Amino acid sequence: MTSPTPKLVPRAWLTVALLWPVAFINFVDRTMVTTMHTSLVTAIHLTEAQFGLLTSVFLWTYGIMIPMAGFLADRFNRRGVIIGSLIAWSLTTCLTAYVQTFPQLLFMRVLLGIAESCYIPAALALIADYHPGPTRTFAMGVHQTGIVAGMMLGGLGGWIAESHSWQTAFTVLGLPGLVYGALLLGLLREAPKTAAVAGQPAEPPARFGAALAGLLGQRAFLLELAAVVVLGAGGWIIVGWLPTYIGERFHLSQGAAGFSATAYLNGATGVGFILGGMWTSAWARTNIRSHIFVPVIGLCIAIPAMLLAANAGTLVGAITWLIVFGVSRTCFDVNLVPILCLVSDPRYRATGVGIISACSTFTGGFMIYFVGILRDHQVQLGSIFNYMAGSLAICVVLLLMIRIPRAPAMPAPEPAQAG
Repeated sequence: MTSPTPKLVPRAWLTVALLWPVAFINFVDRTMVTTMHTSLVTAIHLTEAQFGLLTSVFLWTYGIMIPMAGFLADRFNRRGVIIGSLIAWSLTTCLTAYVQTFPQLLFMRVLLGIAESCYIPAALALIADYHPGPTRTFAMGVHQTGIVAGMMLGGLGGWIAESHSWQTAFTVLGLPGLVYGALLLGLLREAPKTAAVAGQPAEPPARFGAALAGLLGQRAFLLELAAVVVLGAGGWIIVGWLPTYIGERFHLSQGAAGFSATAYLNGATGVGFILGGMWTSAWARTNIRSHIFVPVIGLCIAIPAMLLAANAGTLVGAITWLIVFGVSRTCFDVNLVPILCLVSDPRYRATGVGIISACSTFTGGFMIYFVGILRDHQVQLGSIFNYMAGSLAICVVLLLMIRIPRAPAMPAPEPAQAG
């Protein structure tokens, strides 16, 4: 079973290069709060549940908005959505430096969720437009390394907060996005439209109701969605609570814990995006189900790695197994959008990314907040991480149930309108 190898259009790799810094800035601004635990709890007098809620409310807002944000990128202009999102969330990050109370800080996290929700669906759909063949997974992997690098630099938020102030961290890490957004106005371009087949009418514009019906009516998409939800339940706990867990278990300072939890794991994740993308793209030239097999193999390695990391007796041991976990688990992430592109109508790609992201973030937001409540009741984080390995096994089963068609999905006709 082979996949087609269409010729790349001009600017295909330039577009990935231009979007890499945006992905980087996106995750710097959203994740740095998790490394400021001591500074924020002390300065604004937060409970553990309130600190968890800072990430949860961002995720819930993000989850509510992202399906419609994805549809906007399908319906209108991906380039405009990307640039507008970057400028909006960067401005919000800078303004967060001026809050003084927990409700104000929570409100800024809501605004950040709204602004950032527009980026990922539009960016991944734009990359998919520029890379229609086997290079798609590798291009996604390269872009995702920008996310990983942003999560790693997000760990600097804790150090800046320690050495200067948490207000300085928001200001310093928010300004670059405003500058780069202005640069993208002259550099980023929409992908050229696919030439219409002679004698066929142009595709009708996407409609939100038809997009939802088309996506949610497909068994393969629903299975992929279920896998994302199951895996997201554990994955977001790592994002929200791993710095705190590392600091408490191995008696590290806020800055050292933030670096240990973000730099090593996210560095491994970056390697996983590149290796997983290259592996899948090479295998996809002869077997399109490589988009299923590569994630399954990766998750089977990640299960014991997660258990060993959660129960390691030394910091070196924990970091070693977190690195293995990061590389192997990422084989799933890098194939999410390529699987979506193979089983869904190409007009609804960004909407599909939005729905997947919404389900993941809703689940993650609930789990991060729930863990905060458990901590207030003296439940140890190590015990919680042990149960996460089970979610990886369930995800493997769901992926193996997905059936990929031999030919790429083509646009489906819109339902006829009455009258």
